[in-house]
Amino acid sequence: MRYCCSNTTVTKVAYGSHRPTPWQARRLEQKAKTLAEKLTEATKDSDWMRSGQFEILKAYRLIPAKVVSNSLNSPDNLITINKGTSDGVEQDMGVACGSGVVGIVYMASAHYAVVIPVLNLQSKISCRIRGREYFGYLSWEGGDTQTAFVDDVPRHAHFKLNEWVETNGFSSVFPPGISVGKIMHVYNSPDGLSYRLQVRLSTDFSRLRDVCVIDNRQIKERLEVLRAAQDSLKLREE
Repeated sequence: MRYCCSNTTVTKVAYGSHRPTPWQARRLEQKAKTLAEKLTEATKDSDWMRSGQFEILKAYRLIPAKVVSNSLNSPDNLITINKGTSDGVEQDMGVACGSGVVGIVYMASAHYAVVIPVLNLQSKISCRIRGREYFGYLSWEGGDTQTAFVDDVPRHAHFKLNEWVETNGFSSVFPPGISVGKIMHVYNSPDGLSYRLQVRLSTDFSRLRDVCVIDNRQIKERLEVLRAAQDSLKLREE
């Protein structure tokens, strides 16, 4: 067996005891290309390919959708998309676009869903500094639609300005690796125990048209197995 590794998945590919032939390798490449073309065609959003978000999300079932309404000037902004429960959309599913995170499904009818975007005071998304595994929580404080803040980054964290922040996969909403934004400024938290990062968001909400809802059933299953294992180990210790 051979194992193909990506940022989010480990996929077992059966080639017996032999390495894949050139024909098999070309076939796999063509399948990946076909999937990418289908997603780009469905969303009309070539950013998916340029940004590498497709490579992260291709292991999940994606539900392409169009933004039909989008507010930017309220502390409680909401986005409405043209897909609902009849299309497989459910509450608490993550929503992304070609450039990164958009928000989380708040409620859904048969043919429409309302999304709480990053640009909502109620939004809080678990994230990390890319490649450094330092965690924090993304939130928006109103005003500027291009910036948000990551709180609770530990004081021992080492990072630089302009490094990327991304989802960390520790919730059942988003898989790890979806872009959030770049670090622009660093502040001390009010209590001095952690850092607060000002982040320039990778998603331009003023131009948002095409999104994909991420079917999170695989993510939930992964987390349930992990939690079951952790609970089992705790019982053994007791």
